[in-house]
Amino acid sequence: MTETNYEKYSVAVIGAGPAGLFAARAMAQQGVSVLLINRDIKAGGLAEYGIYPSKLKMKDGLRRQFRQILELPNLEYIGNLGIGLDGPISLAELQNFGFDALLVTVGAQGTKWLGLPGEELQGVYHAKDLVYYYNQLPPFSQRNYAIGKRVVCVGVGNVMLDIAHWAVRALKVDEIIAVARRGPAEVKFTKKEMETVARNLDLAALDAEIERTAPIQRSAGQDPEAAKAFILSALEHAEEPVSQTKFSLQFLASPHQILGDEQGRAKALEVEDTTLIARPDGSVNAVGLDTFRNIAGDTVVFCIGDRVDESFGLPLDKWGDFAKNPQPRFPVEGLSYEAYNPETDQPIGGVFLAGWSREASSGLVGTARKDGDQAARAVLAYLDTVRAKGAEAALAAFNAKLLLLNQPVVHEDDLKKLEAAEAAQAAELNLPEFKFDSNEDMLALMGKLQIEKS
Repeated sequence: MTETNYEKYSVAVIGAGPAGLFAARAMAQQGVSVLLINRDIKAGGLAEYGIYPSKLKMKDGLRRQFRQILELPNLEYIGNLGIGLDGPISLAELQNFGFDALLVTVGAQGTKWLGLPGEELQGVYHAKDLVYYYNQLPPFSQRNYAIGKRVVCVGVGNVMLDIAHWAVRALKVDEIIAVARRGPAEVKFTKKEMETVARNLDLAALDAEIERTAPIQRSAGQDPEAAKAFILSALEHAEEPVSQTKFSLQFLASPHQILGDEQGRAKALEVEDTTLIARPDGSVNAVGLDTFRNIAGDTVVFCIGDRVDESFGLPLDKWGDFAKNPQPRFPVEGLSYEAYNPETDQPIGGVFLAGWSREASSGLVGTARKDGDQAARAVLAYLDTVRAKGAEAALAAFNAKLLLLNQPVVHEDDLKKLEAAEAAQAAELNLPEFKFDSNEDMLALMGKLQIEKS
């Protein structure tokens, strides 16, 4: 770190998930005036609204850390304020207020679909929307997601297991089937996450799948018995079952279309059979065989990851992610944190990316924390090269814009009121946790709804 006096600098951090929070802390601790802007009322992002609700010890530990960050004297929190082309303030406006740098940590707010026929049918959902729903994130908490008795999940990662956890232990559906275009050796979930539903695993069906796919796996240089052993390793410390739900995995099946009934509801997922082909470089590809079969289900959930929101206002690369400078001026551990415009072949001066805005990650809080800390290092290195514009002027311009908006915003003191009210409700109802699940309820509790929209 240089001897730069950062107290005259201001940085706006957009997004208050783990990456944004830890980046904000790292910069504030160096003296930077940090404005932390969040679309949601509560801070925490996926740490608040993505971790399964029953993991209270983990969530409470993270909340304590986040609370300490928000209490830093030179950090100001503004919640309930979206930034973007469709938001009350655009990214370009935020740049014009005079902040010395912007750090974008808004995550992957868009949903990724495969573009299959039938995705518009009733009963077809994206996993992220359901995760937000059962974690009570407005406005998803107010929507109706009708889940049937036979659920088909596309994908075999930890997000699929989040949905399986909910379907098996909370909804207690009859059956849940996870579908993968690759084989058992390439599942993406962890043993720990599988422990939540392993006791509901249909062992006979798993044996049959391993036997069916074993020749194909061996031809591609994979070990079917090792793959089976990994899946079954979750049984040793698995949670006791609370339902009769049958959970099964179907491999070498690539989604082709969703079939519907006369009422426009999903009734089956049509899949194309695949095989595995080993490549000279050691990689393995899944290749379609042009044969098809149906997997019956009244609910289909895509658990295939997310994408950035194109309406945020940053240029995208050819993969649909926010573009990063391929030759960064301020790399950290060889990584680029600098926003970039492919059309002009130039970095976007003073704008940086972190967390899932920079690159899709494992979803672990520790990974987001490291990325936020490294992004802060990149921003500080940039600040070393520019003259401070004046922190007070930037914050004054931002606050002047807020006065013109017919928009109630939330500050750190408001979050304390909300936290106390939710704790009181939990105690009164004898619940381990209570959450207000509408923005209107939260804002009313804070006394923020006296501003009426025209």
